[in-house]
Parts: sequence; structure tokens; C-alpha cells
Amino acid sequence: MEYIVTSVVALFAAFMALFSGFGLGTLLTPAFVFFFPVPVAIAATAVVHLLNNAFRGVLIGRNANWGVVLRFGGPAVLTAIAGAAVLGWMSSTGIPAITTYQIGKTEHAITLVKLVIGIIIIAFAFMDVLPVFAKMEFDKKWLPVGGLFSGFFGGLSGNQGALRSAFLVKIGLDTKTFVATNAMCVIAVDVIRLIVYGTTFYATGFAAVPKDIYGLVGVTTLAAFLGSFLAFRYISRVTIRQVQILVGILLVFVGIGLATGLI
Repeated sequence: MEYIVTSVVALFAAFMALFSGFGLGTLLTPAFVFFFPVPVAIAATAVVHLLNNAFRGVLIGRNANWGVVLRFGGPAVLTAIAGAAVLGWMSSTGIPAITTYQIGKTEHAITLVKLVIGIIIIAFAFMDVLPVFAKMEFDKKWLPVGGLFSGFFGGLSGNQGALRSAFLVKIGLDTKTFVATNAMCVIAVDVIRLIVYGTTFYATGFAAVPKDIYGLVGVTTLAAFLGSFLAFRYISRVTIRQVQILVGILLVFVGIGLATGLI
């Protein structure tokens, strides 16, 4: 059952994520959590995420704007680490949630950080969807600032992809350049994440890693590859405005999910 669930989710999410620049991790993590402990599920998702983005890099990486990757992605990687560290500190100090509720057997918490970031993401979403903002672009001189912002708050909320896409889609890139540049930025973040996760599991002698997850990760990765490849076949037919609308719609869902504690 787990092979079917994670593969179908990965196929669909990777197809959408090629255009939007995010969504694979958001959808795939809950699928893995259904079958494995949370730390293992997050690490497994990170592996699939990295390999799929490397595959996307092979497909379309030649179209990346490396100036944007360096000026935006570099600061984003550094502040993502800082944001994750602050999140860890907040968790260890036991800062109370605004409120908690249950859906079935799962408890969800609405925290101040995720509520604020959720509202910010929804605001970005309206900038993508509403026609009055359709032609608005950020000047490229703000790339480092955008990287710092999206990296820190992405690390703090666990949803850097949404914030990164919200900014990059507004700097005047065409569809192929946006997709390729986004993928290159993601690879850098995923490498850092996997180093952190690998160090953690190494410290425990990999005792926390179930042996049966390796095959599942492999099959799920192949499903993600297929989703990305199918999306790549359609990329020439997709305009940057269509990408903006897709990003905007997905941002609304992510923002609501964060603000309400579902994500």
C-alpha cells in the first residue's frame, strides 16, 4: 500500500512542482508520515526532493540564470539554516501554541510564527492571481534581500519553496528560466538539509532508519522523475502568466495550511 500511496503522490506533486517550484515536499511528507516516524519521513522526503530536483536540473538546468541562483540562492541557504535553528530553539523552549485542535487522532497546533507566515504567503498569492498586480515585478537588485527573507522564514516555517517561488516569479524570468533557476536554488538547500539529517542519523548508528524504506524511496523517486518528465514535455506550451496563476493558487493552499496548523 505504501508503494502505491507515495508513488501516486510523488507523480502528481512532481508534475505540478516543475512549474510552481514547490509542492513536492509539502504533499509527500504527509504520505511518508502515514507509514514512518516523522524524522524518518522528513529525511526520506528530502532524498526524493533532492534527486528529483537533480533530475529537473538535467532536463532544464541549462536555462538557469546563474546570476539569480548565486545572488538569491546563496543568501537563502545561509538564512534557511538560521531559520531552522530558531525553529529548533523555539521548540526546545516550549513556546506555547495559540491554540490546538484534533482531526481524528492527529493534533494540530496554530502557532504565532506559522500564522504570520501563512498570512504573508497568502498576500504573495494575491499578488500573483489578481490582474492589478499581474505585471508588477521586483527589481533584481532586491535578489539578495529576497533570498535572505525567503530563506529565513522558509527555514522557520518549513516551507521555503513557497516563499522562494513567490519572489522569483515576480522578477521577470521567462517560464523555462524560472523553472530551471528555482530548481538550482532548491538543490543547494536540499544538500544542506541532507547533510544535517545524515549527521543526525549517523550519530544514532542509523538505528532509527527502517530497512524497508530504501526500496520505497527508490520507487517514489522514479515516480517523481516520471512526473517531472511529463511536465517537461509541456513546458513550451506554458506561459509565465499561467505559472504565476498556478503559483498563486498553490500559495493560497499552503498559506491557509500554515495559518491553520494543518501543515
